[in-house]
Amino acid sequence: MSKLFLLFSHEITDKQKEDAKESLNINQIIKLPETLQQKWSNIPAELESLKEYMLPFKNWLAENVNKDDYILIQGEFGAVYFIVSWAKNNNLNPVYSTTERISKEVNDGERVKSVKIFEHRRFREYKSWND
Repeated sequence: MSKLFLLFSHEITDKQKEDAKESLNINQIIKLPETLQQKWSNIPAELESLKEYMLPFKNWLAENVNKDDYILIQGEFGAVYFIVSWAKNNNLNPVYSTTERISKEVNDGERVKSVKIFEHRRFREYKSWND
């Protein structure tokens, strides 16, 4: 069985956990250490390049991920690109969660409030034109 390493800013949902076990054959879900989680969730917009900033994530994954494991990668676009590229170059399995967007409007007579709900549908592997 495989592990699922989480590189994203949200808590994994019960539906995602269940799907990971069923579709990816996951038996363990590994969160980022708290210091890395804080960095992942707060990537500075003013940095010209993320290369140096991303090194601790790459190093943590390199020390912990095996070839049959998966890495759930979602977040700031540049950071996602760095980690997905690194994972693909190292023959690892980067995935993301696909969702269905459900919109609801609530009208209280004075205002209309729009609520967006994102519901997990499946995990999808990051692919390139060359895959």
